[in-house]
Amino acid sequence: MAFSVQSRQKFCVKNHLGLHATPAALIVKILNKYPKIEVWVRNVNEQVNGKSIMGLMMLEARRNTELLFIFEGDSVANQKALIDELKNLFEKKFFED
Repeated sequence: MAFSVQSRQKFCVKNHLGLHATPAALIVKILNKYPKIEVWVRNVNEQVNGKSIMGLMMLEARRNTELLFIFEGDSVANQKALIDELKNLFEKKFFED
């Protein structure tokens, strides 16, 4: 029986315009650097594939929305590296503000 590594991390959308097409594309660009990690993003009761720009936009995440990212697969080290990249992107407000 094979076990899969899973991590969860919450991120807050801090930029003024929220999670529109450009921030969604930046998130997907980072996530696609890690093809062995599946990523799901949850906003309240809706969950989407994190590697889908349209899926992320469907979450309608406005400023101050908290999103839960669920990472599954690959190694703990690679998941941590991915989480660190996303943390930096969210902290820098997607380079918008």
